[in-house]
Amino acid sequence: MKKSILGMLLVVASSMAIEVGKVPNSVSIDGENGGKTDGTAWSSKMLKGKVHILFYVDPDKKDLNEALSNALKKRHFNRKKYGSVAIVNLAATWMPNALIESKLKSKQKKFPDTTYVKDKKKVLVKKWQLADDNSDILLFDKKGKLIYKKFGKLSPKEISSVLALIEKNL
Repeated sequence: MKKSILGMLLVVASSMAIEVGKVPNSVSIDGENGGKTDGTAWSSKMLKGKVHILFYVDPDKKDLNEALSNALKKRHFNRKKYGSVAIVNLAATWMPNALIESKLKSKQKKFPDTTYVKDKKKVLVKKWQLADDNSDILLFDKKGKLIYKKFGKLSPKEISSVLALIEKNL
């Protein structure tokens, strides 16, 4: 009996995990769970129509994939075909939410083409089984299908692969 319950739990958990080659289950972040810096809800349904890169970041690891961020800035991808989303895992840090939220609002003004989102309750960790306390990189095609994922620091070779995938899917 215990084995069958454990087996069912594993099947349910793996069906929620985000998988390359598939459109992930729809998820929203809003209300007490967080949302965009302007207070409105963010939905994964917004990851369609353009190639999107999504950074899901613990504020304590914000610089882990700075090399990728810099490489993306240098490429100047056409914003009509490419979008970027930065979701901050506020529950993964000791820093006060008010401080981080203030920084996010100023970043949103400085970089209006990027959508900044606050995840106050680890919504994506739970719903998509993203790595907690890390820097996660997800790349989606125009249909919202996940075409790349990496939890942790990207190597220079992986950064080149991400840039090539973006180019290919634009």
